[in-house]
Amino acid sequence: MDVTLPGRATRTGGLHPLTIVRRQIEGIFLRMGYSIADGPEVENDFHNFEALNFPPDHPARDSQDTLLLDRKAVSPLLLRTHTSPVQIREMRRHGAPLRILVPGRVYRKDEVDATHSPVFHQVEGLVVDKNISMADLKGTVSTFVEELFGKGTRTRFIPTFFPFVEPGVDVSMSCIFCKGAGCGKCKGSGWIEIMGAGMVHPRVLQGVAIDPEEFTGFAFGLGIDRVALLKYGFPDLRLLFEGDERFLRQFAGRT
Repeated sequence: MDVTLPGRATRTGGLHPLTIVRRQIEGIFLRMGYSIADGPEVENDFHNFEALNFPPDHPARDSQDTLLLDRKAVSPLLLRTHTSPVQIREMRRHGAPLRILVPGRVYRKDEVDATHSPVFHQVEGLVVDKNISMADLKGTVSTFVEELFGKGTRTRFIPTFFPFVEPGVDVSMSCIFCKGAGCGKCKGSGWIEIMGAGMVHPRVLQGVAIDPEEFTGFAFGLGIDRVALLKYGFPDLRLLFEGDERFLRQFAGRT
């Protein structure tokens, strides 16, 4: 051993881009007064579907879309398809008022390609209190999008349907690449769809023993993986899961 040789420098590690984006999202909502909640990834049918007002024949409950673990149980076990079951658990545990953010890993029966994966990451928010309205939802989401993607990023809300909210909306933001002028990233529209949201359905509140005549609420959800693709401009979702050090090294030092 030659003790006069210079030592080997240890390369500094860095956070994964998904961790960076998740922490940025959490930071925005922590400043708004939200709490971070977590729950099991192996769920039962009740929390994942039934309590969220999914009808028995809804396509999402089919084995073609959902990774089922035990069909014979009274409430079949599955890998959760969204982080919404945590919202049900938190409302049953704490009641109202409630203001939570739920980040986590979710599973769906998707083929692996540049924009799809059977394992991905979501973050959902839930607010339940007296006199909560659609105006509160729009103000919260618009502030969040502007904080995350930069001042001047606009939002628009288009009516849609989700079983667990009424009314429901798809939320789009002005394209961060062309500033709304129209480009390939936004398919020439000037807008990029970013999340789903809506006012919590009264049946969901009734199911967790919260009086919908006294309390109302809103919920929203978006994909952390998709946000990472938009913020950092890389083209393929698979890069987030392959562990290629050449790709991950670019994020060293970011927070």
